[in-house]
Amino acid sequence: MTDHVTTHQAEDDARNQDILIWVNGKLKARAEALVSVYDSGFMLGDGVWEGLRLYDGRWAFLDAHMDRLFEAARAIDLEIGLTRKQLIAALTETQIANGMTTDAHARLMITRGVKTRPFQHPSLSRSGPTVVIIMEHSRPKIPRPIRLATVPHMRGLPMTQDPKLNSHSKLNCILACIAAEKAGADEALMLDVHGFVNTTNACNFFVVRRGQVWTSTGDYCMNGITREKVIVVCRAAGIPVFERNFSLVEAYG
Repeated sequence: MTDHVTTHQAEDDARNQDILIWVNGKLKARAEALVSVYDSGFMLGDGVWEGLRLYDGRWAFLDAHMDRLFEAARAIDLEIGLTRKQLIAALTETQIANGMTTDAHARLMITRGVKTRPFQHPSLSRSGPTVVIIMEHSRPKIPRPIRLATVPHMRGLPMTQDPKLNSHSKLNCILACIAAEKAGADEALMLDVHGFVNTTNACNFFVVRRGQVWTSTGDYCMNGITREKVIVVCRAAGIPVFERNFSLVEAYG
């Protein structure tokens, strides 16, 4: 599996061994940044998160990421416990503490908090939420081309596990990734419940066909912020772009 790459490949950076991580209001060394084994995120994948990138001193599309985070938290009845302004301040505090100005990635994670007993009911999460910011020096390094393999794992319906949520439970995507690697590929191409091309296990998927750019309808995948920006850029440049259903034959044809 070491021969495989991912769409999240980044250059190695020794500085990441000494990063400070924000955990519930305190900056901690990497080895000391710990959460309880009773945390609902660790125990059940009960939480939401956002991944942000820093370029030239600014977090790309920060407002859109904050909007999506708070919408996801409301969707699962998770009380973040911090305002939007306070979360952004925590992000800035972590950035300054780590001396980062560009080419950095932050993973902002919020779980329902520490449970009193190891069972699923949300009412058992009585000490929370847990808020963590992991910020790393990160310069993307993706070998080309990326090898795709279509896998049997689908992005499901909202009434099972809503694929539009950045939830801590990523098992569906992880299993798709494993299947792709076993097939000798780097990334899984996942279909929707109707058999149409949907997304990869980690990224939104676009294809260029007949002078047009196609992507899925967005009904069964994470409606990524970068996905939205690609569509906007295409339209602004007069490039025909469509959110539509299309088959594997059309995608690879």
